[in-house]
Amino acid sequence: MRFAPMIVLAVMTLVFSVLCGRNFASLNNFIAILNQLAIPMVVALGLTFVIMIGGIDLSINGTVGMAASVVGVFVMNNRYPFDLGIGGVLIAVAASALIGFIIGLIHVYLRIPSFMVSFAFMHICRGIGFIIYDGRPTTITDTFFVSMPKLTFLGVPFITWTAVAVLLACIFIQESTAFGRHIYAVGTDESILRSVGVSVNKVKIKVFTLAGICFGIAGVLGAIRLGQGQVMVGDGLMFPAQAAVVVGGTALSGGKGGVKHTLVGVLIMTVLANGLLIVGVNPYIRTGVEGIIILVAVALTVARGPKAISK
Repeated sequence: MRFAPMIVLAVMTLVFSVLCGRNFASLNNFIAILNQLAIPMVVALGLTFVIMIGGIDLSINGTVGMAASVVGVFVMNNRYPFDLGIGGVLIAVAASALIGFIIGLIHVYLRIPSFMVSFAFMHICRGIGFIIYDGRPTTITDTFFVSMPKLTFLGVPFITWTAVAVLLACIFIQESTAFGRHIYAVGTDESILRSVGVSVNKVKIKVFTLAGICFGIAGVLGAIRLGQGQVMVGDGLMFPAQAAVVVGGTALSGGKGGVKHTLVGVLIMTVLANGLLIVGVNPYIRTGVEGIIILVAVALTVARGPKAISK
């Protein structure tokens, strides 16, 4: 079970290498895969911490879209006079962090299931995003931001390096801080933390806030890549992120897995989408094929037990 996700990734890579030859197994396609996985990985990393405590966060599409809308308004653009540069990025990420904080507060103090609270905020954030740019998306004109999608280091896009930096930060939080150990403890048995005087509620609120920060960063990267600040940047990110976390081996019941597992899960999802595209699978049935393969991968990687699915 522990090595099943890596085995699935290896087998999938081998199959597509045989089917597609150099079209798949080439340096250019490897860089393309790294470019494709950047934003989904940042989203999935934030979601990982939520799932590790046994919760769920469905606000992804809305929060990412809101962050993209905010950064599109506050950096130099074609509609508004704001030109805050990096300050606009900080405002967008702070707004997303605030959304995560509010979701955590409502969840723990009003005792509403996290999936219900976050689902409501998905729509709230989408509405905020549309209001921010008054229904007409802004085009980013800041020279630095416009050039960022083309920037590379060692042949790897700058956006991917940003995602790697977020990954390293999440690994540090998970493995080298008391907060990271508390996250595992909440997912395993909340009473353990309470017995030593740690506030479980505060840990949960911090987790949702951290997820909001990751979603905000993903929104900023999405707006930079698209060149526009609009709500649609967040569309279609929730399902791949959920699937990547679970396929990677993080238990929906909490207390098992982590960000390294999520990296493997994101690679599985990205390689799958990339390989099916190169093979030439009909785009109308590609989603169905992905769903079937993901279901098989989950069946191979997820341990099933009596614990509750989410809190």
